[in-house]
Amino acid sequence: MSRGLNKVQIIGHLGKDPEMRYTPSGKPVTTFSVAVSRSWNSADGERHSETEWFNVVAWGNIAEICKQYLVKGQQVYVEGRLQTRRWDDKEGQKHTSVEIVANEMMMLGDRRDANNHTQEAEPTSAENGSTMAEDEFPF
Repeated sequence: MSRGLNKVQIIGHLGKDPEMRYTPSGKPVTTFSVAVSRSWNSADGERHSETEWFNVVAWGNIAEICKQYLVKGQQVYVEGRLQTRRWDDKEGQKHTSVEIVANEMMMLGDRRDANNHTQEAEPTSAENGSTMAEDEFPF
């Protein structure tokens, strides 16, 4: 039997501060959007650029970390899987949304801890909610 693969990796900037809520069972879920820009030259040498927006959903420990540490404009690496959601609104209109369900997140660039010391970014994994180098990360 063959296996499939659903994996996506993006690097971009947050469009707004993350929003966190809790499910009725108490599980945290955080949503945020990431803008990924690309540039290229056309055959006639003209420079073009475009920005693609991705909706990201994080659950559990990684949701809490995203809410606590991410802010609008910050550059971030997100790894996860694509998920399509479908629903009908109150008027019966059908809607579809494609989002990234994050299982890893890494804050890119310098960031400051509570004592204003510059720290390097470390990847955070959803599997255990911890960093790849726990002794170097503040949580």
